[in-house]
Amino acid sequence: MGITKVKKEYTKAQNELAALAKALGHPARVAILQFLISRQSCICGDIVDELPLSQSTVSQHLKELKNAGLIKGSIDGPTVCYCIDIEVWEKAKTKLAALFDSYKNPLCC
Repeated sequence: MGITKVKKEYTKAQNELAALAKALGHPARVAILQFLISRQSCICGDIVDELPLSQSTVSQHLKELKNAGLIKGSIDGPTVCYCIDIEVWEKAKTKLAALFDSYKNPLCC
């Protein structure tokens, strides 16, 4: 789906929720988030040691999570330290909860 169609056809809230779901839509990204949560922050090399993925693949997943705003990173020389962005994390939690909480009908098909 093209970017223009996304912007025209769906609300801002729907696009934001979809971007969040996309960022969470890979098990490696979920594993990275779980690792960051367990450490409160870490260095990229630690993440690479934790996952069965190459440095470049981990970097791509980190980029997706950072683009979605779920994590933030600070550069200190050759080292990049990543952590959960608590403000965006709380907003994401609220958006996902609102979607799941909006379903009230216990009866289906």
